[in-house]
Amino acid sequence: MRLNILAFAIGVLGLQMQPELPAWMAWAMAGLLLVLPALRWKNWSVHLLAMLGCFALGFAWAGWRADIRLADHLDAGWEGRDVEVIGVIAGLSQDFSNGTRFEFDVSSVSPKAAIVPQRIMLSWYQGRRDEELFARLPVLPGEQWRFTVRLKRPHGNANPGGFDYEAWLLERNIRASGYVRPNPPQRLADMVWQPGYAIERLRYAVRASFARLLPEENHPWAGVLVALVIGDQKAINGDLWTIFNRTGTTHLMSISGLHVTMVAALFGWLVSFGWRRVPALVLRLPAQKAGLLAACLAALAYALLAGFAVPAQRTLYMLLVAAAAMLSGRLVAPSRTLALALLVVLLFDPWAVLAAGFWLSFGAVGALLYVGSAQVGVAQGWRLHLQSWGTVQWVATLASLPILLLVFQQFSLVSPLANALAIPVISFVVTPLALLGAVIPWWPILGLAHQVMAWLMLFLEWCASWPVWQVPAPPLWLAIAGGLGVGICLLPRGLPGRWLGMFLILPALFGSTEKPAEGEAWIDILDVGQGLATVIRTREHTLIYDPGPLYSAESDAGQRVVVPYLRFLGIDKVDMLMVTHRDTDHSGGTTSVRAALNVGELRSSVVGMDGDRCVAGQRWVWDGVAFEVLHPAAEAYSVDTKSNHLSCVLRVEAGGRRMLLTSDIEAPDEAELLKRYPAGLQADVLLMPHHGSKTSSTPAFLQAVGASEAVIPVGYRSRFGHPKPEVVARHEAMGSRIWRTDRDGAVQVVLGERDVAMSAWRQARARYWFGR
Repeated sequence: MRLNILAFAIGVLGLQMQPELPAWMAWAMAGLLLVLPALRWKNWSVHLLAMLGCFALGFAWAGWRADIRLADHLDAGWEGRDVEVIGVIAGLSQDFSNGTRFEFDVSSVSPKAAIVPQRIMLSWYQGRRDEELFARLPVLPGEQWRFTVRLKRPHGNANPGGFDYEAWLLERNIRASGYVRPNPPQRLADMVWQPGYAIERLRYAVRASFARLLPEENHPWAGVLVALVIGDQKAINGDLWTIFNRTGTTHLMSISGLHVTMVAALFGWLVSFGWRRVPALVLRLPAQKAGLLAACLAALAYALLAGFAVPAQRTLYMLLVAAAAMLSGRLVAPSRTLALALLVVLLFDPWAVLAAGFWLSFGAVGALLYVGSAQVGVAQGWRLHLQSWGTVQWVATLASLPILLLVFQQFSLVSPLANALAIPVISFVVTPLALLGAVIPWWPILGLAHQVMAWLMLFLEWCASWPVWQVPAPPLWLAIAGGLGVGICLLPRGLPGRWLGMFLILPALFGSTEKPAEGEAWIDILDVGQGLATVIRTREHTLIYDPGPLYSAESDAGQRVVVPYLRFLGIDKVDMLMVTHRDTDHSGGTTSVRAALNVGELRSSVVGMDGDRCVAGQRWVWDGVAFEVLHPAAEAYSVDTKSNHLSCVLRVEAGGRRMLLTSDIEAPDEAELLKRYPAGLQADVLLMPHHGSKTSSTPAFLQAVGASEAVIPVGYRSRFGHPKPEVVARHEAMGSRIWRTDRDGAVQVVLGERDVAMSAWRQARARYWFGR
C-alpha cells in the first residue's frame, strides 16, 4: 500500500510539471486497467503494474481537479472593465501602506453577461482622488458587500528561482484579482452564517484582541504570537523572517505539526485524566479512547483556527488515521499512517506538492520514522533523553538539507543550536500561553508570552550573526541524489558504507552555477512588473542595471526579485550597481539590494545618491566583454531637466555582438545620441526605450540601431498603456522580434562570438496554469 500511495503522489507531482493540461480521462482509464488485476492476483509483476496504475491515477486525479478549477475563470473580455459584484468577505483582510486586501466570494454579478470566477482577491485603496469616498472601512470576514471592481486574470512575475504567484493563487482557488472602484461600496449584511466564514471571523477576533492587548509600537513580537495562534504569517514583520531564516527556526513561527501535536496531546491528556475519575464514563468508553477522540477534536479545531496549512493537515490526518486504527482495535504501522496522511492531503489538495512546506513536513517526519529504532542502546535516564534529542536534531537537519538547498539555496549552520532552545520554548511555553490568551483575553497572559518571546529573540538574534551556508540552486537530479545520500547516511548503525552517502550530499553542498565563457555576456531582463531590473554577467563579474521598482512601503523588486535571483545563482557580490535615474520604477529596489548584497561600485544619474555619476564616454572591459556608457553627457547634469533625460544608456559588446540598454530615454535623448554617435549605435538587441512609450523609439533612432531583437520590460496590463501599439508596430516594421516580460517572463540574452541567443522563462519552464 505504501508504495502504491507513493506512486500516486509521484503521479500528482508529474501532472503539476506539465506545460499543458493533458486529457486526464485516458490516464484514469489506463490507471484502473493496471490496478484492477492486483485485486485478484498477488505477484511482483502485478504489483509493479499496480504501482504504474497508481501513478496514472494520481496523474489523472490532479488533472481532473485542475480542469475543474481552471474552468472557473475570468473571461479575457472582462479584464479591466467595471463590474458590480455582490459577495462575502471570505478571509482575513491584510492591511498594507495605503489600503487593505482580502479574498471575496462572489454570489452575483452585474451585468449578468460578465463571466467572473467565484473567488477573487480585491485590494481596497485608501485616499485615491477623494479621501472621504475612498476612506478604507474595516472589512470583517463573513460580511456581505456590494463593490464595483476592475479585475484581471491571475498573473505574477516569472523569474528563475522566484516565487510562482500564479501557482499559489491556483492552489487557493483565487481565479482573478483586482481593486475596488470609486462607486460607493455598500455593506449589505454584517454576517453570512456559514462554517467557513464563522471560523474566519473567529480568527479575525483573535487577531483584533491581540492587537488591542499588545499594541505593535510597544510589543515588537506580537506578530509572532498572532502567527502561532491563527497562522497569519503576514503579521510577522519582514525583518524578523531574516533572523528566522538565518537560524533555521522558520518552521516554528508558523503552525507546524509539532504545535498541533502538542495541543492535541495536552487536550487528550486532560480529558483522559478527568475521564478516569468518573466510573460511569469509563464503563461506556475507555479513558484512553476518550482522550484520543479529544486529541483529534483539539487538533481539528487548532488546524482550522490556524488556516489549515499543509503541516497542520498532515498532523491532523495522521492523528485521525491512528485514532481510527486504535478505535477499531487494529495496529497500524507509523509509516502506513504517514502514507495514508499523504494520500488524504493530495486528495484534498493536489497542488500541495508545489509548496516547500509540503516536502519539509513529510520529509522530516518520514526521516524520523525511517530511523525509528536508531535510539536503541544502553543509555539510561537522562542519557537516553539526550541521545533521543540529538538523534531527532541530526535526522531533521540532514533530511531537510537537500530541500533547503533546492528551494532556498541556503541552510543555517547554527540551526541545531537555535532549535535546541527554540523548539521547547515555542512549543511548550509561548504557544500554550498565546492560545490561553486567545481563549482568555487577559493582558498578563499575553504579556508573559511576549516577554518569553523577547528573551528567546535575544538568543536568536545572537545566533543570526553566525554564518549561513549559501550555494547556487542545485539541479533537480543533484538534489534527488542528495536525498538518496541522506537515506544512506541514516541507515541503522552497524551497517557498512553509511559514510558513502556523504559523497552524494557533498556535490549539492559545494555546487557551482554555470558561468558565461570568456568573452561572453549573459544579460537577464527580469520580470518585475512595470519597471526595470537587469542583471549582466560575464565570466567573473556581475552588473545590475537598475534594481527594479518600489511596490509599496513594505516591499520592492530588489527584495522580492533581484536578490532572490542572484542567490539562486549563488551570487552574493555585485561588482557594479547602475541606477539609471531616480524614477522609483527603476530605482525602488536600491536600498534592498545594497543591504542584502556586497555591492562594489555604484553609478547613477540620481542627484544626491552616493557613488559616481554615469557619464557618456565611460568605458571598461570585464573578461573580454566591453562596456560603454553612451548617455547622459556631463553637461546634462547642469541643466534642470526631467529625470528620464538623464537615463544612463549602456552598450554591452561581446564577441562582436551588441546590446543597447536605454532605460527611459525619450525622443530628444535619442536625437542627441544620433548626433553624438551618427554611425555607432548599431546593436543586435535593443532594450526598448521607456517601456514602449510613444515618447520614445523614433524611426530614425530605430533605423540607426537596426536591432533584430527588441525586449520590452513592462507590467501586465500596464496602467500607462505600455507598450503603445503604434510603437510595437514601428519596431516590427524595422524587422525586430518582440519580447515582453509581461508575456514571456524573464528574458535572457546571450551575447557571444557565435550568435545572439534569446530565451524566455515562461517558454523554458511552461506550466499549464500560465495565462489561465
